[in-house]
Amino acid sequence: MMNIIFLGPPGAGKGTQAKLVAERFHIPHISTGDMLREAVTNGSELGKKVKNIMESGELVPDDLMVDIVKERIGRADCKKGFILDGFPRTIVQANALDEVLKGMNKEIEGTVYFKIEEEEVVKRISARRVCSKCGAVYNLVYSPPKVNGICDKCGAPIYQRDDDKEETVRKRYSVYIEKTVNLLDFYKKQGKLFEVDASKDIEKVKSKVGEIMAKIGGEKWLH
Repeated sequence: MMNIIFLGPPGAGKGTQAKLVAERFHIPHISTGDMLREAVTNGSELGKKVKNIMESGELVPDDLMVDIVKERIGRADCKKGFILDGFPRTIVQANALDEVLKGMNKEIEGTVYFKIEEEEVVKRISARRVCSKCGAVYNLVYSPPKVNGICDKCGAPIYQRDDDKEETVRKRYSVYIEKTVNLLDFYKKQGKLFEVDASKDIEKVKSKVGEIMAKIGGEKWLH
C-alpha cells in the first residue's frame, strides 16, 4: 500500500508530479483544491460554503476538510493507496488524518515537501489561465495558447480565476507558510519527510520525486 502526502504552496507543481506518480502506482491522485473548485462550480451546499473562503485566499475550516477527505479515502479505489495533494494543511488536520487512517488500519508512508519561494509562485500562478468551456489550463509564460485569449482545444475564451490573481496568490502563499510550516516538523519527527526543490524544471523535479518514491515504496515502486 502506498499512502502518500504531497505538501507545498500553491504553484509548487505538486499536482503535476502527483499525477505522474498516481499513474505509476495506479492509485488515485486526490486534490482537495480540485474537489473544492468542482463543488463551487456545481453550486453544491459544500460549494456555497467554501466559495467565499477560497476567493479570499483563506483556508477551508479543518472539520469541513477532514470530513471531505475521510469520505474520499474511504472509497474502493483507495484500497491500494492514494496521493493526497493539498491536505493536510494544519497540525489539527494532520492529527485528524492519522486518526482516520488508524481506524482503517492504514498510515501515511511518506510526505514529500515541494519547496519554492514566493516570487516564483506568484510568477507561475498569476500567469495561469483556464478555458471557460473545457477547463484546459494554460500558462502565459510557460505554455501559452496559440492564439492569445483563446483555448487551443475548443476555441472558447480563456480567463484568470479570482484565486489566481496576484494579490490573492500572495495571500494564499502567506497563509500556507503560516499555517503549514509546523507540518514539516510533524512529519520530520515521524521520519516521513522528504524535500524537493520545486523551483527546478519539471524533468529534474520528476527525477528527484522518483528517487524519493523508491525510498518510500521500495519493491512496490521498482515493480
